[in-house]
Amino acid sequence: MHLTEPPELRGYSLPLSPSGRAAMVSPPPWYFSGDVIMVEYRADPEAAAAFFPPGVDPGPDPGAAAAVFAHWHWRSETEKEADDPARNQFNEFLILLGCSAEGRPMARCPYAWVDEAIPMARGWIQGMPKQFGAVHLTHPKPIGRTGPHLAEGGVFRGVASQYGARIAKASVTLTVRGGDPPLLHTVPLVHTRHFPAWAPADEPVSQLVASEVKDVEFGEIWEGEASLHFADDLPDDLATLAPLQVGSGFVFSYAETLCHGRMLFAGEAVQG
Repeated sequence: MHLTEPPELRGYSLPLSPSGRAAMVSPPPWYFSGDVIMVEYRADPEAAAAFFPPGVDPGPDPGAAAAVFAHWHWRSETEKEADDPARNQFNEFLILLGCSAEGRPMARCPYAWVDEAIPMARGWIQGMPKQFGAVHLTHPKPIGRTGPHLAEGGVFRGVASQYGARIAKASVTLTVRGGDPPLLHTVPLVHTRHFPAWAPADEPVSQLVASEVKDVEFGEIWEGEASLHFADDLPDDLATLAPLQVGSGFVFSYAETLCHGRMLFAGEAVQG
């Protein structure tokens, strides 16, 4: 019996297959549009700085932070996700810390949670530290009395939990329409792509990267009074980022195209 050479296995991500179409994550660009509830707050500057790798510093506003709840629709260039609402939607909660790298303002995401597998795997490819969790947030309703309107007095809430335990909850009561987008939602994100070594003789992959986006759009921005509470029994590292002071809250729609990442400090021996 004559055996032919097996076909080459392909794919942007695992699982690999002869056609490459079995990959869990499609290659970028990735298109996102969603609804965001965001609360600015102050974290302990020293605790925040402890999450910055070499090459990243606290920048001009040490301790600046934000908690972000978002509901996303997304698709890739292949559009294979476009018609499947079970695949092209997810909820997310993340923490952002203001920082600086390469002499420009950026934000660092030390923790993130999502409620679907594909965005979690895609986050690891980017270097975004996504974990699996349960995230729920209020969506604006243009009619009726069962949901808040995008209008003065509307109250929007978000909650996030992991393994059945509460992580954080927030609320925003709208007071003002218009204004500038919150700063930490307008700057590039700096991530560490970290993959442990598997073979004993290998070194782990550790790369400091920044996200590259285009086609950024903000919908109507509402600002208001906010509350933000972290659970009392969080793990020690996460608990150090709890709010010392809560600032303004924001509710808005947002869209972007995430093109790829780029190495920071190219040619320099700086790792995340």
